[in-house]
Amino acid sequence: MKVLKSRWLVILHDLFWVPAALIGAYWLRFNLGSIPDLFFDRMWALVGLAVPIQLATFWWFGLYRGIWRFASMPDLMRIVQAVGVGSLVLGLAAVQIYRMVDIPRSALLLYPMLLVLGLAGPRSLYRWLQDRRSHHRRRGELRALVVGSGREAEALIRGLSHQGGYLLVGLIDGHPKKQGRELLGVRVLGVPEQVLDLIRAYHIDVVLFAADDVEKVVLEQVVEACGQAHIPARILPSMRDMADGKFEVSKLRPLTVEDILGRQPILLDMQAIGSYLKGKRVLITGGGGSIGSELCRQIAARAPEKLIILEHGEFNLYQIEREIRALHPGLNLVPVLGDVRDPHRAQMAFEQHRPEVVFHAAAYKHVPMVEANPEEGVFNNVMGTKVIADLADRYGAERFVLVSTDKAVNPTNVMGTTKRVAEIYCQNLALRSTTRFITTRFGNVLGSAGSVVPLFQEQIANGGPVTVTHPEITRYFMTIPEAVGLILQAGSMGSRGEIFVLDMGEPVRIQDLAEQMIRLSGKEPGRDIEIVHTGLRPGEKLFEELFHETEALQGTNHPKLLLAAARRVDWNWLLAELATLEEVGRSQNEAMLREHLQKLVPESRLLTSPQTVA
Repeated sequence: MKVLKSRWLVILHDLFWVPAALIGAYWLRFNLGSIPDLFFDRMWALVGLAVPIQLATFWWFGLYRGIWRFASMPDLMRIVQAVGVGSLVLGLAAVQIYRMVDIPRSALLLYPMLLVLGLAGPRSLYRWLQDRRSHHRRRGELRALVVGSGREAEALIRGLSHQGGYLLVGLIDGHPKKQGRELLGVRVLGVPEQVLDLIRAYHIDVVLFAADDVEKVVLEQVVEACGQAHIPARILPSMRDMADGKFEVSKLRPLTVEDILGRQPILLDMQAIGSYLKGKRVLITGGGGSIGSELCRQIAARAPEKLIILEHGEFNLYQIEREIRALHPGLNLVPVLGDVRDPHRAQMAFEQHRPEVVFHAAAYKHVPMVEANPEEGVFNNVMGTKVIADLADRYGAERFVLVSTDKAVNPTNVMGTTKRVAEIYCQNLALRSTTRFITTRFGNVLGSAGSVVPLFQEQIANGGPVTVTHPEITRYFMTIPEAVGLILQAGSMGSRGEIFVLDMGEPVRIQDLAEQMIRLSGKEPGRDIEIVHTGLRPGEKLFEELFHETEALQGTNHPKLLLAAARRVDWNWLLAELATLEEVGRSQNEAMLREHLQKLVPESRLLTSPQTVA
């Protein structure tokens, strides 16, 4: 009712201006004096024609679809079109009905100009008053700077002006020509290098980012300034949300390390991925882990016939099952509680469900933990992979995708070496199997269980210190969803034992990552939270590598996937060595276990004796 009432008020306002504009045109025609009686009756006759004609054109051109609060150029164009067409029809009517007798032609020319002013003026004035009102701080509002001045910044200003909660003080933009300009009444106050001074000069409470408008270097500059000023930074939701009319102040979220790293979105061939997953029986091992659970999410969205999740952690399995059932209630989902090292339990899953596509994500991946418990690393990462790979071969699975790691390249630790042995086994099994064995190799994923990001977050929340093993240590990083997307893409491309290396972009210095995360929390590194260097841990490398020098890396038809050639070994020798490795593992002779791992992976540089992990 409120909407209908306001719409009728707008219609009455517009209809008022029709006779006002026509009378004003006559008045101007006669030099602001009295209108002669000769023209008076004909003027009112034209008013009687103009009101219904203009009402029809106003409605036809959609003048009542807009909102005065957000009146803009498209609204002005609709007014001009409606008035122009209405004036033309009125002029034709005056010719046909009255033969233009006693009708001043100049009045008909002045009329549309006055009517456009009468309709557009109050709308613009209302918009201006509302904008000024929104720029006066109300109780509880936060004084905000907006970084950016493009489409997303405009959407941000519109949304916040409408919903409140923030007083938009000004804009930050690096373009010299934009300095001093205004966007929807909000002035560009300076460039990114001046952010800290502007925060202090204007008593800013929060900095807001318009995501698509901001470059990585600007993000880093502004986040550093926010850390020094002890104020938070928040970022705009995606443009898709606002295009759907879903913009809400509550959707402004704190910046994350993913935003700072600034990776470009990865484009996937969705048709190729869907073609080998849709309508198929898919098994995911380690489906409750960081990578495994995201595999479950993305594969469930591609309509498999059945999704089987094999996971040894009861709570992890419960969580991912509950999530997938809520998102895809019609999906045939089978949770299997079991360990990949148990051949009988794994065989039961293959026997009952006959998976056509297998993603093997189950693994121990924490370097110091596996270094301290090498037998468990061997049993899980090597023997567990062998169990699942052999079953995929025996039961005729179409594809087997092994999730590996950059630590398998020239490994210096037990974890990386065990993953390299798993790669070797799958590569060479592929040569004697109808199953397509595909290996995907990538670096660290942001936010995964046991990774450095959640550790830093915990240390920062506790007030520090943040521990970095070495000031020059670097790692490759990728978000979990984009890593899984590329795993699925590689699964659509591989055929016979290839290793697909995910292009991880530029390596990230962990010292820089720690400093950025401290600043994101609104604190200053070295002043509010200390960074302590603890020294490299046993088996830890300063720099990670993505491929071995003999693997002849080459490009693929996807820009983010590179292909490393498989290295063949004698099959009988490999089986014999794996049998010996398992036997040695059960004997708990750690030194001998390391020797056998070294024999299987000659390029590895393992510590030959057990070390205590700090």
